[in-house]
Amino acid sequence: MDKKKRTNEWGRHRVQILWAFLTNSYLVGFAKGKIYQGKLKNLCVPGLNCYSCPGALGACPIGAMQAVVGSWNFKLAFYVAGFLMFVGALLGRFVCGWLCPFGLIQDLLHKIPFPKKISTFRGDRLLRKLKYVIFIVFVILMPMFVVDLLGQGAPFFCKLICPAGTLEGGVPLVLLNQGMRSAIGWLYAWKNLLLAVIIILSVIIYRPFCKYICPLGAVYSLFQPISVFRYRVDQEACTHCGACAKICKMQVDPSKSPNHMECIRCGQCIKVCPTSAITSNIRRNKKQ
Repeated sequence: MDKKKRTNEWGRHRVQILWAFLTNSYLVGFAKGKIYQGKLKNLCVPGLNCYSCPGALGACPIGAMQAVVGSWNFKLAFYVAGFLMFVGALLGRFVCGWLCPFGLIQDLLHKIPFPKKISTFRGDRLLRKLKYVIFIVFVILMPMFVVDLLGQGAPFFCKLICPAGTLEGGVPLVLLNQGMRSAIGWLYAWKNLLLAVIIILSVIIYRPFCKYICPLGAVYSLFQPISVFRYRVDQEACTHCGACAKICKMQVDPSKSPNHMECIRCGQCIKVCPTSAITSNIRRNKKQ
């Protein structure tokens, strides 16, 4: 990868780092090992950012959805559903590529050298449908129907699966709060095992959590074909050289499907196109 491409990619990473800091800037939480409980916590942030992270100022929309989907708090339920639809319809999976802290972590992990990176494998396309199953089962159905005596469901995705919650919330709270260390058990060990697997896979495969597991990415992907922010291809300018498909780490061919449900809007296809045939409706490349 030449210097220009590295500069362009790190430009996106700087935005990711800045956003991660802004949404996790409650530094007192890290010092005291406590979670911020102020009014901002009633608002959702666009990306998968754990509510239990000591520095988190907002709520994760997936965690919030699980908390209200089976309750009688219709106002909050409508707010969370409306938030997801609004962000999805406005940006699509741009959030995944630019505003999700766990996406940033996977991006950086994939930069670690490894003898053989895996771009795709047999069953890859089928496995990508798993995130929709996880959203339906763990985020919607289980919190709605697997309830306690009071009729309240549990945040099953956060509790049983989410590696972002383990990394951003579980691990820091246990390290910072001595009282919590005596309470950890098999579930904490299971979540850390999942996190370790995702970290290892992220070195070898680009964004495995985003591709195969993330329910938030599943929601935003449904709005990708109709989102306000979108890519366009000038078919007259396109030479079908394949450069955009070759550079895409999500295995999308932008020349054929610029608004594919798997595209995270990283913008590398726009940067690499020799004829500037690919543009977004926010920023258009000048003809070289």
